[in-house]
Amino acid sequence: MKTTKASEIKREWHQINVDGKILGRVSSDIAQLLMGKGKSYFVRNLDCGDYVVVTNAKGIKVTGKKAENKNYYRHSGYPGGFKKETFADLMNRKPEEIIRHAVKGMLPQNRLRDKMLKRLFVFPEAEHKYEDKFKEN
Repeated sequence: MKTTKASEIKREWHQINVDGKILGRVSSDIAQLLMGKGKSYFVRNLDCGDYVVVTNAKGIKVTGKKAENKNYYRHSGYPGGFKKETFADLMNRKPEEIIRHAVKGMLPQNRLRDKMLKRLFVFPEAEHKYEDKFKEN
């Protein structure tokens, strides 16, 4: 049995259009691509994942009453710095943060998570600056 070395890891680029898709289902697919779980040489102690470009984040959907009831929390670290924001408010202000937050929760909570998240690029509209990465020869 041969162990995987960091020099053997090949990274690919994936583009995902999330317009009209369910948040949780598409987030788990993105997390699998970022971890590299579909690769034959996947190991947990190395970052084997690919680059993922997500477009049309404004079109993401949630099921049930989550659009009104789901809340996102953060704290500045200062007294009185607790902030609470609903899904609908965050969708209007910064829709790409919804996808980033969902994917972050599905990645392993270890030192590799920040490296994996650096390869996730989320855009609210269809246009992005990584078009040249998807050109097939």
